Amino acid sequence: MDIQDSPFARKLAAFVQLSSADIGAMSDVYKRRRKVPVGRDMVYQGQKDQAAYIIASGWVCSYKMLPGGTRQIVDFQLPGDFLGLRSVLFRTADHNALPITPVEASEVLPEDLLNAFTATPRLATAVLWAASRDEAMVVENLVSIGRRTATERTAHFLLELGARLKLVGLADKTGYKCPLSQYLLADTLGLSAVHINRVLRELREENLLIFQGGRVTFLNFEAVVALADFDRAYLDHDGPLLR
Repeated sequence: MDIQDSPFARKLAAFVQLSSADIGAMSDVYKRRRKVPVGRDMVYQGQKDQAAYIIASGWVCSYKMLPGGTRQIVDFQLPGDFLGLRSVLFRTADHNALPITPVEASEVLPEDLLNAFTATPRLATAVLWAASRDEAMVVENLVSIGRRTATERTAHFLLELGARLKLVGLADKTGYKCPLSQYLLADTLGLSAVHINRVLRELREENLLIFQGGRVTFLNFEAVVALADFDRAYLDHDGPLLR
């Protein structure tokens, strides 16, 4: 794939108008490709000297295991996302990362990042923006778990996934392909799988959205936005700030 057509380039272009130097630096970072099967952790909690990855295709979940054996999914990495950037900077991974679909990704070593950032500070600024947006999503998800109802929480999360995928050309207002099971949704939203099933049935019966057959379909997009009180400003997808 041409780097200019990659999800990574599309995502960064939402913040920075990419120059030929930026694209060249990205090509150097993007060149070390790996394929990872479903179920094989790419990052292990406590792992040291961990490489980062840029997801070219596929979905990954980042999660932490609790002492009692329960799991909390803290994020999903989608095409165009960095995986493990914080682990590179902190030198020790504080979470696990598991592909839930076959994944193709570019392995990024610390020296790759430093060389790219030295060559083009604008690329470093764009990556900083992406990391800040990810932090904003964590804050929003914390609000969901703490204060939103189960229905609002689920609708908000599905809208957020749609906005993230739309940024890289993989979704529109009608919906998107989504490989998540009800168990994965439960571990993300702090609900039981039975509760998730009930919420999805409610959303379907209210003619708001359908989630089945590996696809989220919005039947009334604006009504779902209103239900979840979804303000996409925290995602900062309104066009490049640096030109």
